[in-house]
Amino acid sequence: MRPHLTSEMREFIGRQAMVFLATADSHGECDASFRAGPPGFVHVIDEHALAYPEFRGNGVLASAGNMTENPHLGMLFVDFTHHRIGLHVNGVARLYRDGDLRRIHPGLPTGTVPGRSPEIWVHLTVEEAYIHCSKYIPHLEPAPRPAGHDRARPKDADYFTQPHVPPAGPSVGPAVPAEETPRIHGGHRAGPSRFPRLRKLAWKSDPSG
Repeated sequence: MRPHLTSEMREFIGRQAMVFLATADSHGECDASFRAGPPGFVHVIDEHALAYPEFRGNGVLASAGNMTENPHLGMLFVDFTHHRIGLHVNGVARLYRDGDLRRIHPGLPTGTVPGRSPEIWVHLTVEEAYIHCSKYIPHLEPAPRPAGHDRARPKDADYFTQPHVPPAGPSVGPAVPAEETPRIHGGHRAGPSRFPRLRKLAWKSDPSG
C-alpha cells in the first residue's frame, strides 16, 4: 500500500487502455462503470494526481453525478494481455472544465480521441495505491473489431430489452430457480437495477477555489 504512485505504477497506468470505476452517491448507493481509450488516456500528472477525460455522449453521467455528491473514487486498472496484474488507485475526485484544468496543468494531452474534445476532466488526488494480484485474472488476446455491422445484434439501447439470440458461449449450468435467488436490500428479492438518477453536474469555474 502506497500513499502515492511509484514510477512503476505511473508507467503501468500510461500503458493501459481501460479502467474500471467505483463511485457512490451521498446515500452510499454504489455504481460501477468502465472507461476505455487509447493507451495513456488516463493521464498521470505526477505521483499524487492523475486525470481522465469525459466526452459528450455519456448520457447517464452516473459516475460524474456521484462524484458531485461523494468525491471518493476507486479506480482499478487490469492488464489482461501481458503480465495479468492489476492496480488499485483510490482518492478524492474533482470535476473540471477542460480549459480550467489546462490552465493548472498545461501538459494535459490533446487529441486523445481524434475529432472529439473533452467536456470535462475528472482529476483524482491519490490517497492510496496497491496491487491486485494476478491470481484468477484471465489472459486475453487482443483482437480487431469485426468489420461491418452485425445485423443480428440489436442496437445498444435495445440490447437488454429486445429478444435476440445471444452468441454461443461456455455452458454455465442450469438456471437457479426463482425461489433460490438471493435476497438483498433488507430481505427484498433482487429486481431490475435502478437507473442512476440524472444529476446536474456542478463544478467551480475558478480552479483555485
